[in-house]
Amino acid sequence: MKPQRLVFGETLAQLGNEFKNLVVCDADVSSSTQTKLFGTKFPERFFNFGIAEGNMVSAAAGMAASGMIPVVSTFALFLALRAGDPVRSLVGYNSLNVKIAGGYAGLSDFADGASHQAVEDMAVMQAIPNIKVLCPSDITTTAKAVKTMLEYQGPVYLRLSREAISKEYDDNINFEIGKGITVNDGDDVTIIACGIPMRFARIAVEELKEKGINVRLIDMPTVKPLDAELITKAAKETGAIVTVEEHNIFGGLGSSVASLICETNPVPVVKVGIPDKFGESGKYEEILKRAGISVEDIVEAAEKSIKLKTK
Repeated sequence: MKPQRLVFGETLAQLGNEFKNLVVCDADVSSSTQTKLFGTKFPERFFNFGIAEGNMVSAAAGMAASGMIPVVSTFALFLALRAGDPVRSLVGYNSLNVKIAGGYAGLSDFADGASHQAVEDMAVMQAIPNIKVLCPSDITTTAKAVKTMLEYQGPVYLRLSREAISKEYDDNINFEIGKGITVNDGDDVTIIACGIPMRFARIAVEELKEKGINVRLIDMPTVKPLDAELITKAAKETGAIVTVEEHNIFGGLGSSVASLICETNPVPVVKVGIPDKFGESGKYEEILKRAGISVEDIVEAAEKSIKLKTK
């Protein structure tokens, strides 16, 4: 197990020599986001703008226009909302090659409460044209997401957690923007998850198996653009969908999947996520459970979706 932010920071530092025009911009939280690892190794390519997220993104836009690959990193909430204007008007509108790394996403900043927890960041980023949205779940996909976004020409939002993650995939797994990963095959219901709650989804699959329910589990590290082909195929073959995310049920993975399914192959879609409310302070696992994100919630949602498809 390793904090996702540490995987991010270590990967940036490892890739510094490969990407000579990579620069990292910080908003005085490099110890939190672990971009300090890059800053220590490449001090001449590390810039601390202080607590001035909008200025940081604006400067990064200029850097990108000059041929550099800037990574801007701070808490997800502040990138999506406090710096929302330059993210939209400079980065998105001009499709600049800025990489936006939002740390402490979801409820993972459990101790600081609602003022620092991002429950709406994916909704904001998805709604801005030209921006790709990534939400990896384990050590391997996180490291590959960092490298892939640096290789990609254009703006990318990378959603990162404060929480520790495990290594679930081999290093040779294919990671591609716009592609999901089928983890388990089944024909009764499909569970599509992203980010930290993927670990709950894995456990839920086993519990549902004990009940005689065969689950197709899909890890969706790219929330925008969605893997429409994979999702539509799953809808046709299983007839029911459950989405799992650490985000408001409005505007995130669930909303995007439901919209896609309505257009391609209508089947029941049950969303597991934060039920349109702000976060709170407390122990991480406890506030996740109170928000309706747990193994039990996923199992219940799967059973509900199956009942809906049989009506």
